[in-house]
Amino acid sequence: MEFTHIDEKGNARMVDVSEKSDTLREASAAGCIFMSRECFEKLAEGSVQKGDVLGTARVAGIMGAKKTSELIPLCHILNLTKLTVDFELLPEPCAVRAVCTAGCTGKTGVEMEALTGVNIALLTIYDMCKAIDKSMEIGQIRLLRKSGGKSGNYVNPPPGPDAENV
Repeated sequence: MEFTHIDEKGNARMVDVSEKSDTLREASAAGCIFMSRECFEKLAEGSVQKGDVLGTARVAGIMGAKKTSELIPLCHILNLTKLTVDFELLPEPCAVRAVCTAGCTGKTGVEMEALTGVNIALLTIYDMCKAIDKSMEIGQIRLLRKSGGKSGNYVNPPPGPDAENV
């Protein structure tokens, strides 16, 4: 396997995508934050003292995805044309599932932007709810799907039967 982010001397490099064609690219990633029943109920009823948790987390996820190239050293700066962050409240197991979808027309994919958006959204939920529950747990972060580019479409199969899948 060839590592494209390492040159022939073993030095890190940003991949040269100048010869690649622009294509429509989209990726979605998801993750969950698990919390206590008390915290989940306050979040669900909108009574967290810090304010609109999910609204703030949505904006934070979008802002975080836009800054991916500043956070991940070898990521390209992309002209993103689509960013959404959506949430699903899961009463059992007291969790919030976040899904971030990123899109652009460009020479490289948007998987890292979708993954960054999910992480930042979930971290924002933690920050806004930590006074209620410091033991929250963030997990199950994964690429769901991607489209475009030379490798085409990819759909990540659900985790196996032994994994918690929310």
